[in-house]
Amino acid sequence: MTTVPAFANCHSHAFHRALRGRVTGAESFWSWRDQMYSLAGALDPDLLFDLARATYAEMYLAGIRSVGEFHYVHHQPDGTPYDDPNAMGEALIAAAREADLRITLLDTCYLAAGFGKAPEGAQRRFADRDADAWAARVETLARKHADADDVVIGAAIHSVRAVPRDQLATVARALPDAPLHAHVSEQPAENAECVAATGLTPVALLAEAGAWTPRTTAVHATHLTTDDIATLGTHHSYVCFCPTTEAELADGIGPSVALRDAGARLTLGSDSNTVIDMFAEARAVEMHERLSTGVRGAWTADQLWLAATTTGHESLGLVVTDTIEVVDSVRTAGAHELLWAATAADVEGDPNDVAELLESAIDACWSRA
Repeated sequence: MTTVPAFANCHSHAFHRALRGRVTGAESFWSWRDQMYSLAGALDPDLLFDLARATYAEMYLAGIRSVGEFHYVHHQPDGTPYDDPNAMGEALIAAAREADLRITLLDTCYLAAGFGKAPEGAQRRFADRDADAWAARVETLARKHADADDVVIGAAIHSVRAVPRDQLATVARALPDAPLHAHVSEQPAENAECVAATGLTPVALLAEAGAWTPRTTAVHATHLTTDDIATLGTHHSYVCFCPTTEAELADGIGPSVALRDAGARLTLGSDSNTVIDMFAEARAVEMHERLSTGVRGAWTADQLWLAATTTGHESLGLVVTDTIEVVDSVRTAGAHELLWAATAADVEGDPNDVAELLESAIDACWSRA
């Protein structure tokens, strides 16, 4: 066995795990999203706990010891808060603890269905009344867990289409010392709608709101202009690439090298949890760069290890404290560098109980959806 630092999974939607192997025919991100909304509508705190506990247990088996959960399913299906307005977030925290993961719960502000559009359908349960109401709710959660050593409460802007322009700054300053994450430029349609509505790209609109700082993470950052890249680099912000999800959803290949060279810091996430394997995510950054440029060697193994471990933990407001054991296997035989050869299956652990947990939780989800 070889001992290596434990992974940080910097962008997860735990409940998406139930979509794996079931929603494969959607033509685009937007049609896939409709399927995801059906699943989101079936959740309650107990079912979310069961599904997240199983998903986080799979992450633990994959060598992940810290997760950034981008959490936006806040309320009951009609938008009414639970008796405890943070019941869904508490379910995720409890699930992470059951799986022995540290969690940065990135409580996500989601107020609109698009520019000038009210939430509809499943989106109603994502939305607080406004950014001030969201901030009051998340500040209560942050105070409750302020002394925990295994929980960080952070903030997130779901996207520029989901938070009105005049409320972005409220989210950006709500938790001034905590991590702030935001989905950014995942889809060309998002960029086009943003420019049409505001005259600015998503990165520029978030800059206007004061969102970009060294504690901020741009998630995806796939379709950026040269000025966008310079903005993220100048602020030394993090960028979280989720290559297996970005490939699965046909999102595109982000400018990882240009962002790195500008001064941004790379982290990695499993996002939709179609794959939970940080070796695969790290390799894919380099492999996608090779496919898009025809040149090998843009990213070294050392750089990718850093993104998957130390830098990833920093973007979640954490530090690396754990190690994992990678076993010798047919995949790693003869390899001088584990990052190019190993998979999550090579991390020491017993998957049998986790498979049963997953199957039970996922079946329960789809019986309600």
